[in-house]
Amino acid sequence: MTIKQILLAVPLLGLGWLCILLAVSLMTDAAPAYIVLLPSAEFVGQLDPDMSILAVGPISITLAADSPRVAARLYSAGARVVLPAGLPGCLPAPATQKEIGD
Repeated sequence: MTIKQILLAVPLLGLGWLCILLAVSLMTDAAPAYIVLLPSAEFVGQLDPDMSILAVGPISITLAADSPRVAARLYSAGARVVLPAGLPGCLPAPATQKEIGD
């Protein structure tokens, strides 16, 4: 691969990864929480009452809800970008102390 091809491939790989995360957040309810990037000033006031704010950062808010279609409801409340948080991914969960002691 040439440098030109690498410089083209890396941003496309990142964009593809972001698109997959956006699709996962909209198509499934598998994520235990969601990260809203670049929320507006009015965003928190428009959240449904069943949504819990877990963390607030300078450019993001992490939320959770037990009801279905959370990502779609976050977009309805004015979210710009909603990403899933807390998914285990492809790797197995690490063993806990209780499992090791059994």
